[in-house]
Amino acid sequence: MTTSCEFGIPGVRLTERDHICAFYRGPQQRDEILVPYLSAGLQAGDMCICVVDGTTPQAVLAALGDEADVNRWVEREQLEVRTSDDAYLSTGRFVPDEMLAFWEGLVGRALGVGGFHFARAVGEMTWALREAPGVEHLVSYESELNRYLRRYPQVLLCLYDLDQFTGDIVIDLLKTHPRVLLSGMVLDNPYYLEPDEFLAMRSLAVSGQ
Repeated sequence: MTTSCEFGIPGVRLTERDHICAFYRGPQQRDEILVPYLSAGLQAGDMCICVVDGTTPQAVLAALGDEADVNRWVEREQLEVRTSDDAYLSTGRFVPDEMLAFWEGLVGRALGVGGFHFARAVGEMTWALREAPGVEHLVSYESELNRYLRRYPQVLLCLYDLDQFTGDIVIDLLKTHPRVLLSGMVLDNPYYLEPDEFLAMRSLAVSGQ
């Protein structure tokens, strides 16, 4: 049976194995999505993993509320907050397989020996705008995440600032996320392509250049 859960935004629900692209503008709108999403998961007993780029782990922890509660979540390994440099760019370059292994390691352990029954993850994606090796593989990675998400009871939220991401990249993001959060609503995405279809399309585009 498919599990649904509260997103954290009033009236918005998530479905198990959702891969959602959240479009927003600026840090305030980011936090209006990020903090309720994590808070709802923590209150529900989910394992929560957060990777941020335009803010700090300390700021996220402070925004989540009472220090005693936050410390308890961290100590029992229910909450993991990292920077993009410690996750997406941990080797100084972006390697999709290494990032998939990052999620696999944390989620697999949490839902195995950790004793958790559900995981929710979130990544702030502005790191991909840097001139770091491998960032050109971003959308292929986003497509492959759809295969990975089938492995566990989990949801994944990708945060994209429309003040920074524009044009062709947004079009590709729509093709790689089955659902989209826009203006406080989670919508089924009619432009989504399954991984094999998307990667075949990309291969044809590259070979035709």
